[in-house]
Amino acid sequence: MIYLAGDPDITPITNLITTWIHIGQALVASIGALAFIFAFLWKITAAESKSALAAKQWIQRIVVGTIGVEVAGSLVDILSESVPGSR
Repeated sequence: MIYLAGDPDITPITNLITTWIHIGQALVASIGALAFIFAFLWKITAAESKSALAAKQWIQRIVVGTIGVEVAGSLVDILSESVPGSR
């Protein structure tokens, strides 16, 4: 059997995960910004109060989703930095 001289190097895997997280965050941010603009325009141009209320609810969902993605990205960064040998 071959034994490793030390801890395995997980830097490539960590870099890959970080890259995909940043790509995902960029996509969600771009789509979220576009959805926010459309929902805001929908709210402004809504003829009925029920439609404006629905637009307001969508705006809240978009904001909460965007915050959730940022928190998840931060959590992954914290967890990946806590792995021994990741630095």
